[in-house]
Amino acid sequence: MKKRWIMLLSLVSALILTATGAFASGGGLFSFFNKEPETVTITKEEYDYLRRFEKLAEIYEWIDLYYIEAPDQERLLESAIWGMFEGLGDVYSFYYDPDSWQAMREDDEGNYAGVGIQMLGNYNDNTVTIQRVFKNSPAEKIGIRKGDLLIRVDDLTVNAETMSEAANLMRGKEADTVELEVVRRGENIVFTVPRAQINVNWIETTMLEDQVGLLTLYEFSGDCVEGFANGLKELEDAGATALIVDLRDNGGGWVEDAKQIADIFLDRQMLFYSEDRYGERSEEYTTDGKDDIPLVFLVNEGSASSSEILAGSLQDAGRAKLVGTQTYGKGIMQYVIPLSGLNGRDDGMQVTCAQYFMPSGKKVHKIGITPDVVVEMPEELVGEYLELDDMTDPQLAAAWEAALQLRDDIPVAAAAPSVEEPETTGAELDFAAFEDQIVWTIG
Repeated sequence: MKKRWIMLLSLVSALILTATGAFASGGGLFSFFNKEPETVTITKEEYDYLRRFEKLAEIYEWIDLYYIEAPDQERLLESAIWGMFEGLGDVYSFYYDPDSWQAMREDDEGNYAGVGIQMLGNYNDNTVTIQRVFKNSPAEKIGIRKGDLLIRVDDLTVNAETMSEAANLMRGKEADTVELEVVRRGENIVFTVPRAQINVNWIETTMLEDQVGLLTLYEFSGDCVEGFANGLKELEDAGATALIVDLRDNGGGWVEDAKQIADIFLDRQMLFYSEDRYGERSEEYTTDGKDDIPLVFLVNEGSASSSEILAGSLQDAGRAKLVGTQTYGKGIMQYVIPLSGLNGRDDGMQVTCAQYFMPSGKKVHKIGITPDVVVEMPEELVGEYLELDDMTDPQLAAAWEAALQLRDDIPVAAAAPSVEEPETTGAELDFAAFEDQIVWTIG
């Protein structure tokens, strides 16, 4: 009996599909029943496109009809969305459910209730390292340190794939607690951390000896461009005659922010170019007017994406020296797109759309950028918290020496000749929409 019902339902489904096709092409199969239901006319091209999702709709209907319990329809649809991104096999392309979408927006604003850490996910070994502990945060006060390996948040096992979920768990009502387990030098340590209001600082500055200014840029988010410009002015007003920009462990962010910061140091010229899957090339240019202060960038294996665009482009132009270790090698860019949402809730998606290159054609993706002066961090200092001006940091000390050389002995190399920006063709990408934050997330 059940088989007969299934066969009958299949026949009805086929009849409806045929009828829909008839109406789509202007026919009137339902007139056979002497009634005219409401119809929508679409083109054959649109109809053929919808037919591609016929099997998905069929499976959804069978589950909805026969599953032993009434299924959560919203969850079914959301899982199908996640499955579509899973099919890409790209860790940088994914769906933001409403909670993650809201968290991403809060990250960019820099104000939220949480524990006050930033995490770095390594997709090679699937680990998650605490990359930064915010000043005066509950995490700092309770003893969590930069370099700790985060392995658990409450009942969730933390890895690179569950990092966003872990960040969501660490947010919530102020004063409520969340349990974090970390590994530090081979020892497992459990912390019970109260949530509090977190105010993220994107920039920190200090003056080193011999009037060398140090500006640390943690993320390309929020008002970092304004903060960078203000920090540079404060250092120069205080007498800085050379500048070190510390991008170590800066996992990226908005590409437009990197472009605007680079514009401070370059006259009009190509900053980088990108290519999409169709071979369309899009070029990004800076504008006239620059600050000529001798410039050094500090980079390491955690410097990724927008950090590589900023440091690599200025190195390519001969405008800055790089000191540290090989960068991460994330030479691809993503669109961040708001969606209509399920049941009226805000959600969104991130999808890889292009690969970028230095003006010289140098590839970054899966390669990284090699510093002019390579300085490894001693094993005993890896993951240790050092004050901004701690000159026992060998990478900082080397950057300071390079800054003095640029200022006193070696003039900064002339920037590449200015070139005219080509007329747009309408195929260029909207770089203001690019975002690279999947490398890191905040809790």
